[in-house]
Amino acid sequence: MSAKITQKITPFLWFDTQAEEAAQHYVSVFGGDARIVGITHYAASAPGETGSVMTVDFELAGQRFTALNGGPQFSFTEALSLAVSCEDQDEIDRFWSRLSEGGEEGPCGWLKDKYGLSWQIVPAELPELLGQDAEKSDRVMAAVMGMKKLDLQALRDA
Repeated sequence: MSAKITQKITPFLWFDTQAEEAAQHYVSVFGGDARIVGITHYAASAPGETGSVMTVDFELAGQRFTALNGGPQFSFTEALSLAVSCEDQDEIDRFWSRLSEGGEEGPCGWLKDKYGLSWQIVPAELPELLGQDAEKSDRVMAAVMGMKKLDLQALRDA
């Protein structure tokens, strides 16, 4: 009997030893539509410490992820980020606050969380604001470039 594929592509996130802690943190940030799906442990024949957590499968807003305790060989860079589409300023504020806590705020709605993973916290209507006439699009982009956490009303007013 083969396993049923529920998602064809799953982001696989490499952590040193904090996979379970990170997954639990992300689930707490995303709330009701987030959950830990499963945890695997290293077997004696695997490279990790026997019995320690190897992977944690979790879901955020319907998207499945796998976190791996792979060791210190690799770390996250801004070359990969996770974008969170927000309905309003309250959502932007909430995700920005929770995900940047213990991490680092960056420009243009980007931040690194306390595990070094990069996130973009953006209003869902940003593509629409950028897709208007060239002058409006330029004003919106200039406003984005001058912000850390994005201010939705300021972008609308640009």
